[in-house]
Amino acid sequence: MSLSLSATVTARDVEVALDVEDGQTVAVLGPNGSGKSTLLSVVAGILRPDAGRATLDGHTLFDVAAGTWLPPHERGTALLAQDPLLFPHLSVLDNVAFGPRSSGTGRAASREVARAWLDEVEAGDLAGRRPAGLSGGQAQRVAIARALAADPRLLLLDEPMAALDVTVVPAMRQVLRRVLAGRSAVIVTHDVLDALLLADHVVVVEAGRIVEQGPTKDVLARPRSTFGAGIAGLNLARGPVENSAVRTSGGLLVAGLHGDRVVPEGTAAVAVFSPGAVSVHRERPGGSPRNVYPAVVRELEPRGSQVRIRTDEIAADVTVPVVAELDLAPGTEVFLAVKASEVAIYEA
Repeated sequence: MSLSLSATVTARDVEVALDVEDGQTVAVLGPNGSGKSTLLSVVAGILRPDAGRATLDGHTLFDVAAGTWLPPHERGTALLAQDPLLFPHLSVLDNVAFGPRSSGTGRAASREVARAWLDEVEAGDLAGRRPAGLSGGQAQRVAIARALAADPRLLLLDEPMAALDVTVVPAMRQVLRRVLAGRSAVIVTHDVLDALLLADHVVVVEAGRIVEQGPTKDVLARPRSTFGAGIAGLNLARGPVENSAVRTSGGLLVAGLHGDRVVPEGTAAVAVFSPGAVSVHRERPGGSPRNVYPAVVRELEPRGSQVRIRTDEIAADVTVPVVAELDLAPGTEVFLAVKASEVAIYEA
């Protein structure tokens, strides 16, 4: 089922347009407070926008100008939140059967549907329990089954694994990967693995606006937004092209390789490169690097066998022995170098 939406929520400074194709899972990424959950709330019908229109499979969900507004239970959507929100007085089986029952299906048939979905999420053995007797992971599996048992045209997931213990997240991610296959869904997440493993398409929201979108692998490999680069673990320098390099607002001139199409002079562009391509020196290095910048170490972040060195504009990944050898600490003045051949430049 395809979704087409445009919406403005003035009080939250959110103005977005989103399309979800039939059978497509779209991951919505962005920093806290960027408008991700607002977007889901508008689609689900629990927040009225000030302007806009949305259709799902040709049926109008809302049209502000025309005064059309479908209530949540008539939209054919199901919202799965961070908390399972199961009915405490009902068994697991009857929680999952609630959707079919509320749409007019008989009790026996509804329970049959519920058992099938509980088996699908590997929670069939929990059917007779009450929510109070479930672990966090078990309760979320039941919540997924309940959402799917309602046979929604569009499934909405708002950080569905945020409240789970890290030890159960991988298994839950596999459950979602299986049940979302071929289903129209929108998943709000802050975890890049959710986007990589669950989504066909990624939308990046910053400050209430969609700043980047496209196929998941393309967005993560060639990010055009600060947040997109951050979750992909890449450095991103943004600015106009100057002498074939990118001039940042902080004054850095980052040289690199253009793709199939050379970005014209003066055009807004981004220069993207891995922190692993950045070398750190206490004195200005000689040799071939075109990109050498003085910087001050702001933070050292351990990452397994490496340490990420963060400065005001660039991050570098180095080994622990290098940190010791250079005596790096917050406040240390350094030079950062990256070869132009390690930098990709493309239009913003």
